[in-house]
Amino acid sequence: MKYFIHTYGCQMNIHDSEKIAGILENMGYVNCDDVSQADVAVFNTCCIRETAEKKIYGHLGALKKIKRDRPDMTVVVCGCMSQQDGVAEKIRESYPFVDVVLGTGNLNLLQQAIETAQNRKKFSNIEFLQYREEDFPQSRTSYPNAWVNINYGCNNFCTYCIVPYVRGRERSRPFGDVIAEVNKLLAEGYKEITLLGQNVNSYGHDLDGNVSFASLLREIGKSEGKFRLRFMTSHPKDLSDDVIDAISEYPNICNNIHLPVQSGSTEILRRMNRRYTRDDYLALIDKIYAKLPDAGITTDIMVGFPGETERDFEDTLDLVRRVKYSSAFCFVYSRRKGTPAYSMEDQIPYSVKKERITRLISCQNEVTKQISATMVGKRYEVLAEGANPSYPDTMCGRTESGRLVNFKYDASLTGRFVTVYIERASSATLWGSVVEEE
Repeated sequence: MKYFIHTYGCQMNIHDSEKIAGILENMGYVNCDDVSQADVAVFNTCCIRETAEKKIYGHLGALKKIKRDRPDMTVVVCGCMSQQDGVAEKIRESYPFVDVVLGTGNLNLLQQAIETAQNRKKFSNIEFLQYREEDFPQSRTSYPNAWVNINYGCNNFCTYCIVPYVRGRERSRPFGDVIAEVNKLLAEGYKEITLLGQNVNSYGHDLDGNVSFASLLREIGKSEGKFRLRFMTSHPKDLSDDVIDAISEYPNICNNIHLPVQSGSTEILRRMNRRYTRDDYLALIDKIYAKLPDAGITTDIMVGFPGETERDFEDTLDLVRRVKYSSAFCFVYSRRKGTPAYSMEDQIPYSVKKERITRLISCQNEVTKQISATMVGKRYEVLAEGANPSYPDTMCGRTESGRLVNFKYDASLTGRFVTVYIERASSATLWGSVVEEE
């Protein structure tokens, strides 16, 4: 019996799919890459942008013929999109061949849902349940890297964002549970741990005792052995001096911070309900570079938010040049029903959004190119992650600051730290040769 999982969206969804795979493998299924051959087909969905939803509905529509030819196939839709108001009903009405609909907070019901569907009964449940990570037999696919959830949900309610409505309010995992999972992964040989949360900086606010994200970083930082610790995502309003200090104190916590700014305009940030100003953000960047001069800072930037003027957009370009991000995920604003921004006046025409996103990407590419040029001729420690499918006979890994490095393929290096001499740079990608192994 075979299963197929199509994952859309962020790292949280990728890790959720590892949990889904663990449940299915525990039920006796094996993974396959062809949905037409699957006995269970799972679509782990995203709804952060309208384009993601359209793509998912298109893929569901294409599954109709496969399901007709293979009526015993079980089709599962789960994740953020199915958690939205009215979407579960729409799926049941428009795609009646879908057997199971689950939300973001009840993946622990997956086995029960599949067994129910296989008895010719539909299963739909989008309640938020308080499951524990320990409830899942996870099937990790990203060695030598591993994801670890530390909190779920979000309390920030940015006016453009659907996440608080589909993933619920913030819920922190118990401190001891996180530490135990990290130690187990290190004992199993994983070399890089990435802590995940919609806002990792708010970890512990809902727990008893003197627990914070900084204290969690320090406790993990004390762990023995050679490994790296990363985290994402950080909300700028909550990134404290204590967290910056913790990063600087422990060499195994990477000098790499993903700090979404969204806009360089104070007025647009106000309309977004981000609860910091342009000056607040730049002051935070100065603090980071003061303590972590070699830090690689990455970000998310949105263009075309309602009311964004040319001056607002110019402020964003100026901020990109000043901060000097290693990389940036740049995207256009997408209206999401159920969010305050959906009904805001002064919606920006698509033609303006398209022109601005092109300029923004060009600006960031120039910054990245400049940073890459400074790295040529230097040596960096890189964690070899495995083959790079884009280039033959090549493997890749990342520096501590998060920059991608390509070098000659050697399977024996996977999961090991190597020193790479950077010979040339191609915009965001570095190329080099291994000069020293762990």
